[in-house]
Amino acid sequence: EAILRLKTDMKHPNPAFRDRVLFRIVEREHPRVGRKFKVWPLLEFSWAVDDQLLGITHILRGKDLVIEDMVEEFIWEKLGLRKPFFVHYGLLNIKEMKLSKTEARKAIERGEFFGWDDPRTWSLQSLRRRGIQPEAIRKFIVNMGLSLADISVPAEILYAENRKIIDPIANRYFAVLEPEEISVEKAPKIEEVEIPLHPDFPERGKRRLPVKTDKIYVEKEDLKRFRNKEVGLINLFSVKLKKKAEFISKKIKMEIQKIQWVSEPNVKIKLIMPDGSVKEGIAEPGVKNLKKDEIIQLQRIGFARVDEIKEENIVLFFAHK
Repeated sequence: EAILRLKTDMKHPNPAFRDRVLFRIVEREHPRVGRKFKVWPLLEFSWAVDDQLLGITHILRGKDLVIEDMVEEFIWEKLGLRKPFFVHYGLLNIKEMKLSKTEARKAIERGEFFGWDDPRTWSLQSLRRRGIQPEAIRKFIVNMGLSLADISVPAEILYAENRKIIDPIANRYFAVLEPEEISVEKAPKIEEVEIPLHPDFPERGKRRLPVKTDKIYVEKEDLKRFRNKEVGLINLFSVKLKKKAEFISKKIKMEIQKIQWVSEPNVKIKLIMPDGSVKEGIAEPGVKNLKKDEIIQLQRIGFARVDEIKEENIVLFFAHK
């Protein structure tokens, strides 16, 4: 029905600055104060007031919001208030990020994304859910620096910072995506193998993997790629890989391909990828003893954060390789 405008100059060279709207009528119920107020400020006025009340001295703002600076400065001048210092910067874009904030919000409203922590939004909430550490994000941004120029960088730069932080703390586990069952003929009798939780920190202890040589699972892609070739089943033995694999030696040659494996019993896992896709597989039984939010490394797959521990499976969010 009505709006309140800031009276500027209709002949101002920048049309966007002319008589900006400062207040509007909102009939919707406010979650905190209900319907007590009907007239509400828009961003520029609320920012101008908040910056004064909170004692803000420096305002860091994208260069696309310069017009908002002009409005705030105009308000401060009219009210006789001090002016904080503005620092502007260009857009820092991650190449793998496909959507803007506006498009992500629309996708959430349509039900295409399950919330702001959906990995496809690339929001801070989504990065946290994937296991990207706050300190890695800070270092990534600081290293990029503040510049008026727009910057587009690969996500690997962020991942490299995160890897430095989580690699020492992430215990190692075996998981197999799209598992294919094989048996190993003439294999020695082995019921269990012990493997360090972390190769660089033996004091953390070992994990125990059950072994049934007639039921070993490897990834479908590995079986296809290395069929009839000698490979090392990590920390177990080497075989000629095929559905009925042939045992070769307990000693695994340095030069041959090593692949992860899982036997029985095992646990089912769901791995949520950054593009929103879901990969299913199985993991060694020790994974069921992990705790929510724990960061682990699935060998030859990548780092992941434990999101949910269910009776039927373990849900993990993929961080990066």
